[in-house]
Amino acid sequence: MRIEANLHASDLPVRTPDYAPPRLVADAGEAVAELRRIYETGTRFLRERFQAILDGEPIESRHRAYYPEVRIATASYANVDTRLAYGHVSGPGEYFTTITRPDLFANYLTRQIGLLIANHGMPVSIGVSEMPIPLHFAFEEGYHVSGSIQDIFKRPLRDVFDAPDLSMTDDRIANGEFDDSPGVPQPLAPFTAPRIDYSLHRLAHYTATSPVHFQNYVLFTNYQFYMDEFVRFARDAIREAKDGYLSLVEPGNVITRAGESEPSSGVRPARGPQMPAFHLTRPDHNGITMVNIGVGPSNAKTITDHIAVLRPHAWLMLGHCAGLRNTQSLGDYVLAHAYVREDHVLDDDLPIWVPIPALAEVQVALQEAVAEVTGLSGYELKKVMRTGTVATIDNRNWELRDQSGPVQRLSQSRAVALDMESATIAANGFRFRVPYGTLLCVSDKPLHGELKLPGMATEFYSRQVAQHLTIGIRALEKLREMPSERLHSRKLRSFSETAFQ
Repeated sequence: MRIEANLHASDLPVRTPDYAPPRLVADAGEAVAELRRIYETGTRFLRERFQAILDGEPIESRHRAYYPEVRIATASYANVDTRLAYGHVSGPGEYFTTITRPDLFANYLTRQIGLLIANHGMPVSIGVSEMPIPLHFAFEEGYHVSGSIQDIFKRPLRDVFDAPDLSMTDDRIANGEFDDSPGVPQPLAPFTAPRIDYSLHRLAHYTATSPVHFQNYVLFTNYQFYMDEFVRFARDAIREAKDGYLSLVEPGNVITRAGESEPSSGVRPARGPQMPAFHLTRPDHNGITMVNIGVGPSNAKTITDHIAVLRPHAWLMLGHCAGLRNTQSLGDYVLAHAYVREDHVLDDDLPIWVPIPALAEVQVALQEAVAEVTGLSGYELKKVMRTGTVATIDNRNWELRDQSGPVQRLSQSRAVALDMESATIAANGFRFRVPYGTLLCVSDKPLHGELKLPGMATEFYSRQVAQHLTIGIRALEKLREMPSERLHSRKLRSFSETAFQ
């Protein structure tokens, strides 16, 4: 342990672990191993110091540990394949990122650091950053403290340990609002370590599943019907050992493994989580996660804000919508190729004048999946699917307003469907560089007096949900077959981008 000058108002000296100096590493696997060593040294130090105080050790110092970091400095431009959307820095300068949970992100970090080393032909520096690890983020999952911290410590916790600092937990990098002045070290990754830690804790809270179970391909829905159908599909898949699927993970981290008829671990929560998640896992994490996000753009933004830090390869929205054209029928599909954003929850992060483009790879996968599952193709496919603009609104009862305004805007935009989540999910995918797509199913036509009546809704859901979900799963399977370099489109990258995907 070493003692540093105190950087806070507390009267206590600061104690930290004994850290080794930075190392230049030319092998990605070795770099990740070194990141893990530094991270585990710091978090173990914080946990041990906290436990010692709980056990009665007097408070005589402030305890601090730091996140590890990856850093690279180059004096030249990289001569890389211009088709690559990531894996290299944009020009001469110094670049760095802080790292958390290298155990969870081992595959991702190995890939990103490996590309950086290969494309620039030089090693990276692995060392200790200047960013403290908040005590709250050092605990292992499931840790619980009984009683009041103030009663135990007899002084504010922040006097003794670092706490989360919201000024360092934001989306400035993803939003392109960081300081890019000459001579200022630039970010290597879209998120800082504290921002990632914050989201990992939020994910566990909202979904009642550990972040370790999330897969690289994600489905969102706003109906429990789809979740029930997904669980049925997942149970069949693991029973048949289909496509390398390993297990089904349900809220409470309840795990049913391939070959098992009943869960072998986990405890179902006494109360259902706000956004239950189910994970059909594969050893390579290229399985499928499905989340019931509930209703509304706020929920859609919340969950995608947090899942984005896991750097998934794609997410898709499967839900119901209001059909806006008289030529549509209940049960028809809408493949979104543009969005009207009247959800407003992202206006401060992504101005509404920013276009949200359709991604060719995702669009093709969804259209091919619809064709395969329905058995229709070519011109016949137009009988059940329409490609067009989807409008997303933040007022569920928009029909009760004066119709002259909303209807005129919808008509001018050429919208064919309206919902409350799709544009939010697509816009956050664009903002966080996560490939996105939307396939909706027409469940009513309010502008044309065609609403579901009691009984009709039950029949509609039972008939359409299974097919719709099958299409979404098939589309993700198609995307999984693509190289990740192709899926992570250059359309999602700005002028000055981070090297990490």
